[in-house]
Amino acid sequence: MSRSRLVPGVEVVAVPRRGLAVRTQEGEFLSVRTAGADEDVLLSRLTGATTGPVGEELDRVVRAFEEAGYLAPEPQDAPWPAARRDIRVLGDPVLTEPLAAQLAALGARPRTTGTAPAAGASPVAVEDLLDGDPSAVVWCLDGPVPDGLWDAADRLPSHGVAWLRCHREGWQAYVEPVAAAPGDVTSAHVRSRRLAATAAHRELAAYWSGPRTSGGPARLTPPAATLLAALLADELTRWATGAPAPAGLPARRRLRRVDLRTLTVTEHPVLPVPDVAPMPRKDG
Repeated sequence: MSRSRLVPGVEVVAVPRRGLAVRTQEGEFLSVRTAGADEDVLLSRLTGATTGPVGEELDRVVRAFEEAGYLAPEPQDAPWPAARRDIRVLGDPVLTEPLAAQLAALGARPRTTGTAPAAGASPVAVEDLLDGDPSAVVWCLDGPVPDGLWDAADRLPSHGVAWLRCHREGWQAYVEPVAAAPGDVTSAHVRSRRLAATAAHRELAAYWSGPRTSGGPARLTPPAATLLAALLADELTRWATGAPAPAGLPARRRLRRVDLRTLTVTEHPVLPVPDVAPMPRKDG
């Protein structure tokens, strides 16, 4: 049997007078019909403690667990590949510091560099982002994205570098999908899709461009910053190790919106925007 241990998040509980039940990753409980299988041996098998031959009835139950997707091959935790260990992290320290700490704990080698350029400064060139030969670039902003700031970074996937970003708009934050290959969703695609999805597209475009008048600032709390860093670190870990994403939208087609007041995360599908065909030239 190639699989024997339960995947993380799946648990088996003994229910008095009702036998065993599975608690799924979605929090649902399902009854287990063991028939003639020894429950103690089954539980030992599911923890990985027993790996030898099993009887026909127990083999049937274990195989049912495997077919349902509740068993994982060994090892369960893939190490961070050395070829994808160097991660360049840019942006505001309130986000980059917790992100760098989480990435280092996971086995990556984050390198934190400057914040967003000041207004009127020269735009960042893609060559500057590629300095140090990173395998991925992450850019975190504690505010809206100025026009054109991420234009050069959107070209990183064509250089073989993964590109991930997040930013805050008032009490909402957005974690955009990782772009790792040409044709993936870029920041420009996200902006276009968001403008197309709202009737207030003129207001949203004006909000991004500024200036904006506000009273007391909406500041990132440590729990909110930690949550955003965790979402980014999880995206990078899955990209680096090839770990499958949980059920839901594909990771490279998923925009996540975080309500910073309630720490609620919602997912929204997002697709690349096709290039606009050039206007045909007219004779004369």
